[in-house]
Amino acid sequence: MAHVQSQRKALLARVRRMAGQVSALETSLQSEEADCTDVLMQASAVRGAAHALLMALLDDHLQAHVVSPEDPEERAAEAQVLVKLLRAYGR
Repeated sequence: MAHVQSQRKALLARVRRMAGQVSALETSLQSEEADCTDVLMQASAVRGAAHALLMALLDDHLQAHVVSPEDPEERAAEAQVLVKLLRAYGR
């Protein structure tokens, strides 16, 4: 998890931007004057931000746990963990 800690500032900045996007989406949905197109765009932005965060995390994880280890058994085991994560994401 050291790779997550080394990127902590950037990851937290992404999460905070996502929180702002989710908050704006919630506010729009609570408004009786909310424009449908604006709500859809806000929902799309939240999805995009979540996807970008996941891709950044996966990239770091892949580099730290699958590419870098010298032990082939460790790399194979970590690759299987990554496959499980990707399957869970695809649901």
